[in-house]
Amino acid sequence: MGGRRSVHDRPPHVRRADAAQRQKLLRVRGRSVAWLPPLLLLVAIAVLDWNTSGQFRIISWIVLVPGIAAAICGVWGTAVLAVLSLAAYFIVDTSWPHQYQTGLPDFILVALGGILAVLACAVRVRGEQRMLHMRDVAETTRRTVLRPLAPGWGDLDHGAVYLSADSEARVGGDFYDIQPGLYGTRVLLGDVQGKGLAAVEAAAALLGTFREAAYHEPLLHTVADRLETGMMRHVRYSTALGRGDSDRFATGILIGFPKATPDAPDTIEVVNFGHEPPLVVAPHGVRSLPPGDGLPLGLSELTHSPPPVLSVALARGETLLLVTDGVTEARDAGGVFFPLRDTLAEALAQDPRTADPQLLVRFVRDGTLRHSGGHLADDTTIFAVRRR
Repeated sequence: MGGRRSVHDRPPHVRRADAAQRQKLLRVRGRSVAWLPPLLLLVAIAVLDWNTSGQFRIISWIVLVPGIAAAICGVWGTAVLAVLSLAAYFIVDTSWPHQYQTGLPDFILVALGGILAVLACAVRVRGEQRMLHMRDVAETTRRTVLRPLAPGWGDLDHGAVYLSADSEARVGGDFYDIQPGLYGTRVLLGDVQGKGLAAVEAAAALLGTFREAAYHEPLLHTVADRLETGMMRHVRYSTALGRGDSDRFATGILIGFPKATPDAPDTIEVVNFGHEPPLVVAPHGVRSLPPGDGLPLGLSELTHSPPPVLSVALARGETLLLVTDGVTEARDAGGVFFPLRDTLAEALAQDPRTADPQLLVRFVRDGTLRHSGGHLADDTTIFAVRRR
């Protein structure tokens, strides 16, 4: 997962960390101390009013206390502070000689301020609860589309980083998965054209097709055909519902890790659906896989030839790095694209351990965010796999 930038310009994972940090500032040893600032303000106003002259009374400022409590405390905490403010106002004001008392009008002001603060706090708390519920829904959706992968799943070491450009949805049109099956392990990474829930639905449809076909089908080109069919079916279904998805497509990389044989122990198969070719990252350097000439998924009607299945040598210890255009199209303030391959080559020259999948995805994530100044114009997926 540059100059100073606003909170809304920061990537989603940074904004969530900032929110968590703000919550920690109001807790001590796991207990909330959100009530302390408004209580200290209440005491300060009462003490200052007690020590001022009768010509400069500030006790009516106590109406600020429940207002501040409404912003940081719970409903009951705000109500208690509103009552304390009203009581403090009455005690302090009546302790002054009659000619210096602010009287009933300010008492009503403090009372109404307390009532409005409690109502505002109730609205705020309800909104926060709804937001948390929506975050839970978004997290469930994310885990359904981008399911967690167990360590060593499919006899592959892997690492993955996903950064959504939509801070609310937390999931977009990027997708990836590893599926072990009867004929080896298959890997898929792709990027659905467009954003929003429609892109998420298309990604979910492709992943469902992939998980079934990759497990059962003996040939990788059959898995590729099934993915194309699945995309076309989803497009037709969405179009029939009037969603205007007739031109939706998805780029992707499908990789097969066949069960090793004495004749080809280190060979993989690759089908490229119009996606950026993966990089092979090894302790001694970086190279690109052949680009392939397949069209994106969902555009098979434009050609009569399916994308070719390429056989590529992948030595033990070499890591495949697959990224979406959130990485390849990341730009700095001057509009320069992120030099991924050159940056990796420099890092490997300094530390060959960078080729480890977990270290690799973190390095690429940090480099992408640093190069773009934290501005994610598109969903960003970084996925690395290596034979165990």
